[in-house]
Amino acid sequence: MENMRLLQKLLNKLNGLHYPQEYLCFAIESFQRPLQAYQVRDGQVIKDITKLHVFAGYSPLIFALVPLKETGRDEVTTIDILFTDKLLLQNETLSQKDAIAVLTLKRINQQIFDDNIIWYFEGVKGKHRFLSSFHQWVIGLNNRLLNKKAGNVFLQDNLYTQVQIAYSIPRNISLITVSQNGRYNLFPTDLHGQPDDQHYVISLRHEGIACQQVLQTRKILITQVQPQFYKTVYALGKNHMQTYKEKSQFPFIDAVSSLLQLPLPEAAVCYRELELQKSFIHGIHRVLFFKILYRAPAPDNPSTLAHIHNVYATWRYNNGLPGNYLLR
Repeated sequence: MENMRLLQKLLNKLNGLHYPQEYLCFAIESFQRPLQAYQVRDGQVIKDITKLHVFAGYSPLIFALVPLKETGRDEVTTIDILFTDKLLLQNETLSQKDAIAVLTLKRINQQIFDDNIIWYFEGVKGKHRFLSSFHQWVIGLNNRLLNKKAGNVFLQDNLYTQVQIAYSIPRNISLITVSQNGRYNLFPTDLHGQPDDQHYVISLRHEGIACQQVLQTRKILITQVQPQFYKTVYALGKNHMQTYKEKSQFPFIDAVSSLLQLPLPEAAVCYRELELQKSFIHGIHRVLFFKILYRAPAPDNPSTLAHIHNVYATWRYNNGLPGNYLLR
C-alpha cells in the first residue's frame, strides 16, 4: 500500500497536469474562448457541430448527431471530428496545425421519427496534443496501474484519450428528478443534450437503479443549476444507486414544474419536462430518447454549471487562457 502511494505521488509530479482534480467546474456562460468542434471529411470542414452534437456515453464513447439534410441515410458509416481553437468556415481546408484533437467514430445506431433522424456514433480512435507525448504516457500509466478499482468504470488505453477529448468541450451538469408514489430521487448527469427542437437524449448506466427508475416512470424533469451548487451536485452522484426517498431528503425548493408538478432543486436555472419514447443499450449505457413536453425559458443572464477535463484545462493554462474554475 505504501509503495502504491509513493508511485501515485511520483506519477502526479510527472504528469504535467496543472490542476489537482480530474474535472473542473465553472459557469459555462463566462467561459472564454472555448474550443470548436467540426465534422470534417478529406481535410475539409463539413459542419460546425460544437453545439449540435450530444455527448451520450464514455464506455464506449457515444455521440449523437442529426445528419446533414443532403446526406443519404445509409451513406455515412464513419466520421471525423476535429477540435480546434480556430473559427473555420464550411468547406474550408484544414492545415495540420489547426487540429488540437481529432476523434474518429463509427455509426452504431439510428432513430427515425417524423421524417427526421438521429445518428449514434461510437468512438474508434482519439488523438490530441493538449499535453506532450511524455505527459500523456505518464497519465496513461497512472490510469492502467491505479484506476482499476471496484465500482470504477475503467477506461482502457485509447478510450481514456477519447474521453479526455470529449470533455474538452464544456459539458453541462444537470439534475434529473424522478418520482413514484410520492417519493423521489434526484441525481446528476452530464451525458445529455437536445439534438433537435422537440427531442432530448440522456444516457444512464443501464445497471443503475436511477436508470430503472426512469424506465418505470417514463416522465422526468431535467434541470440546469447555478455553478455555486457544484459541490452538492457532485455529492448527489451516489443517488444513481439509491432507491426513492422522502422529499425532505433532497435539496428541493417549494416551486414545482409546469406540467409534471415535480419539485425543482435548489439553484435551478431552467428546466425541461420529458417523456421517454425509445431507448437502447450500448456498452455500460442505456441511451434514452425523450420527447420534450415543456421547456421553461432561461433567465436573461443565466449562469449554469458545466465542467471540462483537466488535460484541456491544463492546455488552456499553458496557453495563457483564463479559467473561472470552482475547485472542489
